[in-house]
Amino acid sequence: MVKRPRLLTALCSTLCAGLLLSLSLAADAKPRHAKPAPQPQPFGPRPALVAFADELATTQGWDVAALREQLGQALNLPRVRQLILPAAVGTAKNWTAYRDRFIEPKRLEAGVAFWAEHEAALARAEATYGVPASVIIGILGVETFYGRITGGFKVLDALATLAFDFPAEHPRAAERQAFFRSELAEFLKLCRENGLDATDVRGSYAGALGLPQFMPGSWRKHAVDFDADGRIDLISSADDAIGSVAHYLSEYGWKPGQATHYSVRLPADRHDRARLLAPDIKPTFTAAELAAAGAEPSAAALEHDGPMAVIELQNGPKKPTTVLLGTQNFWVVTRYNWSAYYALAVIELGRAVERARAVPAPQ
Repeated sequence: MVKRPRLLTALCSTLCAGLLLSLSLAADAKPRHAKPAPQPQPFGPRPALVAFADELATTQGWDVAALREQLGQALNLPRVRQLILPAAVGTAKNWTAYRDRFIEPKRLEAGVAFWAEHEAALARAEATYGVPASVIIGILGVETFYGRITGGFKVLDALATLAFDFPAEHPRAAERQAFFRSELAEFLKLCRENGLDATDVRGSYAGALGLPQFMPGSWRKHAVDFDADGRIDLISSADDAIGSVAHYLSEYGWKPGQATHYSVRLPADRHDRARLLAPDIKPTFTAAELAAAGAEPSAAALEHDGPMAVIELQNGPKKPTTVLLGTQNFWVVTRYNWSAYYALAVIELGRAVERARAVPAPQ
């Protein structure tokens, strides 16, 4: 899945105000005769695009000329090329600010309502795949605000842009362009299999689709017809989205009943800390190995049977960091989006919604 910056959801009012102020100041600083931003243009018959169309059409038995024309009319989107670039080097991460984007009253209220409306499907997904309803709720809440924010980019345009005009300044440009070229092929297959108009389907700037923001390849591989209506629909069917998220996590090794993370105190020695933090989100150390290295796992972590990852989350440039031990299940959540910040936000949002459900409604 591409997840990496696809979590562009509604920010809290303070961050929005700061962003608007920054944009206002930037606008005031522009010269009067600044060059206008480039407008989207059709790709036309680019050699790489034509070769891609010819190969895909031939292997799939499609009309070559029709596919060439369809792809040639796709728009090259400068905004997508901008959004796919990573944050500037030196940008300080802030777990507390990131968390507050998602654990906020409106999203909690929406999560409670979504859980109530789809309680049966969530319970069935948990029983079938072993993934707690709260984790499914957390993912759908972080990804799309329970279907409210699913993306406004035409997926064909977005994927064509990233497949044939990926920004060369990206540190992994060749690898990422190859990935998006593969996803473009998956998207075209998906549309034909499901009777979708490829020129009209909308999603994120990276091509993610529907309530769970699956990339096309993940849709074709992991999505399930959870409402048993004879078709898989992650765009309009909440039940299919619920079942597909649970199936996806199960396929990546979710262990029913296992905790996602524990608390820990890191060793004072900076070399020992650095060694424990080096594997990042990959579960690597047993509780005994952590204790031997000078760390102090919680009592529950000491009872954990299996490796754990030592994870450190920044809280801005000067504040104390947040540290935790991630289990196999924490790592599985990061398969949805390879970020410890994302995984912990999903887990905490799901738990917060679960707690909010238990609060009696005011009379």
